[in-house]
Amino acid sequence: MEAVILAGGSGTRLKPFTKIINKHLLPVGSNPMVYWPIKKLVQAGINEILIVTNQEDIESFRKLLGSGEELGVQLSYTIQEQKGRGIADALNCAKDFVGEKFVVLLGDNLFDDDLSPFIKDFKKGNDKAKVLLKEVSDPKRYGIAIIDENNHTIKSIIEKPINPDSRYCVTGIYFYDRHVFQLIDSLHPSNRGEFEITDLNNLYIQRNELNYNILKGWWLDAGTHDALFQANKHFFEGE
Repeated sequence: MEAVILAGGSGTRLKPFTKIINKHLLPVGSNPMVYWPIKKLVQAGINEILIVTNQEDIESFRKLLGSGEELGVQLSYTIQEQKGRGIADALNCAKDFVGEKFVVLLGDNLFDDDLSPFIKDFKKGNDKAKVLLKEVSDPKRYGIAIIDENNHTIKSIIEKPINPDSRYCVTGIYFYDRHVFQLIDSLHPSNRGEFEITDLNNLYIQRNELNYNILKGWWLDAGTHDALFQANKHFFEGE
């Protein structure tokens, strides 16, 4: 089973740092941010990883990570040709890399949970797609999943709701099979001109094909200055 780490984007919430460096290369604890999702994949037994990033940043990733040997992985790289086209568009860049089932991580999502049980269940099960959720105190900031706990299903995902009906946000940890690329091809750009991962996951919901699990441990979207500070604090204290 392969993994894809999406590490592109413009990092506008972390300017001015991101004027000169990709946000996934910023320091978190004693490592660049991107090291942490790689380490989580290694912990779960996955060593074939594709990093999707921007044209102007790919050489920085190659210089830092190389083939991945020092981290115990085999790294490949590819470019999202048009920056700002959205997460689903970045995911589409992995079409020629992955096999039948794979895991996708957003490179700025940091977490403590071991991915091994989720990966094992997805590999052996019949699910076509799975997302990992996390209960948060500020649901207006995220894509929020409205869940049916009795049937263990997601009824809908609402992006940054004004009046949230749930506190379960969709983290940047996704599991798909190859059918995802057909669904991506059917997407239309959102009002902000992006191919949205929320729209993709809602397609799976319409087809009754999206499963979920809930993270129990610490999780953070490290895409803002405050969150980056919290991430550094967490990892330094852990070390």
